[in-house]
Amino acid sequence: MKEAGYQVAAFPGDGTGPEVVREGEKILAALADGGPAPWHLTTYPGGGEYYLRTGREWDPEGAQAAREADAVLVGAVGWPGASLPNGDLAGRALVLGLREGLDLYANVRPCKLYAGVRHRISGSYREVWSPKNVDLVIVRENTEGLYTPARGRLRRADATEVAIDTRVITRKGSERVIHYAFEVARRRTRGAPEDGHRRLTCVDKSNVLEGCRFFRETFDRIGSEYPEVERDYAYVDAFTQWLVRNPEHYDVVVATNMMGDIITDLAAVLQGGMGFAAGGNIGTDHAMFEPVHGSAPKYAGKNQVNPFATFLAIEQMLRWLAERHQDGRLVSQADRLERAIAKVLAAGTARTYDQGGTVSTSGAGDRVAEAIRSEPT
Repeated sequence: MKEAGYQVAAFPGDGTGPEVVREGEKILAALADGGPAPWHLTTYPGGGEYYLRTGREWDPEGAQAAREADAVLVGAVGWPGASLPNGDLAGRALVLGLREGLDLYANVRPCKLYAGVRHRISGSYREVWSPKNVDLVIVRENTEGLYTPARGRLRRADATEVAIDTRVITRKGSERVIHYAFEVARRRTRGAPEDGHRRLTCVDKSNVLEGCRFFRETFDRIGSEYPEVERDYAYVDAFTQWLVRNPEHYDVVVATNMMGDIITDLAAVLQGGMGFAAGGNIGTDHAMFEPVHGSAPKYAGKNQVNPFATFLAIEQMLRWLAERHQDGRLVSQADRLERAIAKVLAAGTARTYDQGGTVSTSGAGDRVAEAIRSEPT
């Protein structure tokens, strides 16, 4: 436990990012009411808009702060017309750069449906899945696979003839993310909603791809160390239908980088949309947390977007810090935040536009902050 408090480096980023991070600061302030906060949050500039103004994605001060912080919180990156000379998204240093630079090898996406949350399907708002049936975590390898920079183009006379992306699956990358996923499954004592079993599902395409065969072999080898966790398997194409049809079967899921990227966004539909999707990027010594909905430039400055993904990212951040430093104070704060989120969502009093409501970003933040203050410390 750190008596002096935890240093959190926040990068609001682009578009709606500053709006949701501002609400996140409001939530942290509410949690700290009644005593000194065990954290110190400092914001730093960066992103695509910042690049257009300054020619830099972020400043050396911010980069150093991210390396030295106990945790990092990122709002969103991406702005129309903001591209690097090589064509990459300007601002990627705040997300992909941190993942690579801090070796954040596990992308952890909880998918939990709270009572009172609606699903938007085929243009209408419905309640298709029961909250008791949607409670899983997807762990995605975060440093290799198809997203490694092993790619290129063959050009002749300024015309592209061939574009190549090479997938890289390594022993180290597979072992550490699979170990992490088994540990998550081992600690989740309530197990899958369907039957209460601790279950880890390996999602791959091992019937076709050699890298996936290697990933599954590694999964089986490491799985023998965790007899209390049931091993489960799914080809990625079949998994997409099973996840929607029977989400209650799933407890923890592990996948390679690109496949995990795709299935986590599909899973977000189960929890009410991207406005509720939070992600943690976890490494051995560092971690970064974010709402994964993107910068949504067309909504920037309108005070309309859903801030709950940011609140859930902060909850995830507090739990990671608590576990890393064996700090019971942060467990209590994370529990208070989760109860406040659940209370406000169940009441249906903070529905933003994506939920068919009219509550503003700041209005939703106010309601959760009020619910926190009504919680016992």
